[in-house]
Order: sequence, then C-alpha cells, then structure tokens
Amino acid sequence: MHAGLKISAFAAALAATFGTAYGVGKGIDPVVTESAPPSHESHGGQEGGGGDAAHEESPAGGLQISEGGYTLDLKTPRVTAGQRSELRFAIRDAAGRAVTAYQREHDKELHLIVASRDLVTYRHLHPTRAADGTWSIPVELPRAGGYRVFADFTPAKRGAENLVLGADLAASGSYTAQKLPEPNSTATVDGYKVELAGGLTPNTATELKLKVSRDGRPVTDLQPYLGAYGHLVALRSGDLAYLHVHPNGEPGDATTKPGPDISFTATAPSVGTYRLFLDFKHQGQVHTAAFTVTTGEGHEGVEGAHGH
Repeated sequence: MHAGLKISAFAAALAATFGTAYGVGKGIDPVVTESAPPSHESHGGQEGGGGDAAHEESPAGGLQISEGGYTLDLKTPRVTAGQRSELRFAIRDAAGRAVTAYQREHDKELHLIVASRDLVTYRHLHPTRAADGTWSIPVELPRAGGYRVFADFTPAKRGAENLVLGADLAASGSYTAQKLPEPNSTATVDGYKVELAGGLTPNTATELKLKVSRDGRPVTDLQPYLGAYGHLVALRSGDLAYLHVHPNGEPGDATTKPGPDISFTATAPSVGTYRLFLDFKHQGQVHTAAFTVTTGEGHEGVEGAHGH
C-alpha cells in the first residue's frame, strides 16, 4: 500500500489505459465505496483487456470502445478525485455521427456504469441526452486512480442489438491502494442485510438468489427500480469484463413477489473472480449491495462484501 502517493492526471490516465489494478442517477444514484482491504445478458466484445478475455466463450461486454459500428466517444477522459465534474460522452455510428435515437430498456435509453479498476468504487448513473446526442451527468469520484466507464444501450435502428462499450477514465489526486473485500456471503448496506446464495459457472447459466431483510425481518415490499425489483451488474476482476443480468420475473407478472427474494440467471464468460453489485429500492431509496464471486475449477463459490 502506498498511502499519499500523488498521481498526476496524466499518470492516472496511463494507469487506466494499461489496466493497472489500483484504486480507484441522476447524480444521486447509488454509490458503493468500500474501505475494507447481468434473464438478459448484454452483448459485448471479447477482445482487449487481457487476462481470460481471449479464452472466454460466453458473451462479455465493455472490453471494447467500438463494436458493431458504434463507438463510445468519452469527452471527459480525466477528472480530479473528490471534485464534482461533468462527465460528457457521445455514442457515434460508423459515419462518426452522434446517435440521437435509442430503444428504452429498463426505463432508460442508456445505462452508465462507472467502476474503479480495483472494483471497490461503483456507480450506476443515468445521464441526460442533449438534442445533438451528447450525454452528460455530474459525477464526483472519491479516490484517485483508474476507472472504467461502461455505456449499456440499444440503438433505435431496426435489428440493432444491445451493446456495452467501455472506455478508460482517470482520476488524479492522492492515491491509496485498496483490496477486494474479505470473503463473506452477506452484505450489509444502509441497515439492510442482503444474503447471496448460488454462484457463477463458466459458460453455464446458473441462478443467483438474493434475500433482503432489515432489522431481522424479511423485506416484502420492495419497489420497482428500472422496471424490476432488483438490478444486477457483474464485473470481472482484472479486465473488468461486464455482465448485465436481470431478475427472473418482473413486477406485475402475477408471479413475482416484491421480496424478500430476488432471483437472477447469469453466465460467467470465464474462470475468474467477479464483483456483483445489486441495486434495490425500498421506501423510496435505492441501495447497493456488493459481493465478490469466485468461479473456476476447485474454487467455485461466493464471497461477500460489506457495502456502505
């Protein structure tokens, strides 16, 4: 650990670009920042990022800045840690034009995820699109280091598939290294307890079950958030390959209950360690619980993390 190491914006940008594993809606969407040492899956590229990506067989997104004729144009590649900045970007088509028409998925035209390279800091944001196709949102990143920005969207063009494009973001400032949280199958956040059962299996669909309680009592009145009772994002440690999964069932389908259990189906693209971020809404507030899941021969299982 190198406490107090000063990182310039340029150095942080280089670290983000080469994948150095250091720390790092509306503007008030959920945030997980930890101090301790995706029935739908997004379609994404399998190149770049290094690690297991070259050997995976199941889809993983966010490893490419361009795919399917579309490019993520991040206009704010550097910010200062601890300072409020406006994050601006556009999605451009093969002709270089900014895309201005999107399909709405899960109540939004586009979902923006910002995660630190060490997977300790996570934000799920919903930016505003201007008429010229430029997206923007205020953001304040708590720690210096490398971050990855993911744009999850589907163009309005007929036959277009969902895409997850990724780009590197650097936050300058005083850097302190962080480690993934210690193993635990339970996460606590804002007074809620979330228990995770199940795990990820490479190239095989498996069920993840999460149970939400508060003060020892099951929460049975979860509110819809982004068209579901829970929203789950998984990122692979190392290259930050992106999986975007959603619950089995939805509000109003006559079978899915508003808690305490939320069920997801997910497929890991490879052996490795993944960080899971669950967003859920209760009594008008969105909360995020974070977990670490390790999968592979001889060590498949779940490791939890305490969020706050």
